[in-house]
Amino acid sequence: MSKFDDNVELYKAQNAELGLGLSEALIAGVAKALGPSIYNADSSKVSGTDQKERDTVKNNFLIKKLGLKDGPELDAAISEVLEKMGTGNKSKYRANVYALLAKKFGKESMFV
Repeated sequence: MSKFDDNVELYKAQNAELGLGLSEALIAGVAKALGPSIYNADSSKVSGTDQKERDTVKNNFLIKKLGLKDGPELDAAISEVLEKMGTGNKSKYRANVYALLAKKFGKESMFV
């Protein structure tokens, strides 16, 4: 297996473990869109307690990639997704966080 496939397997395992309800195609599509960031231990995960990280998710993914308008609903969606993945979970994989956000806003078709 390639490194990409290995990483996607990690994301799929987390999806199953946490009962996130994401399709394998969506996970793989988001992972592919993330490019090389999935291979770096730091950038492959999202820190739910770091406001700068939350701002990155909002600005770079929700606004720039998904084309959503800035507003309190974006911050609320990020909080909801991070809570769904578990507040004590230190390994919130970026691919799964972004896949959940894409699903929440009905933008799955951009990745599958």
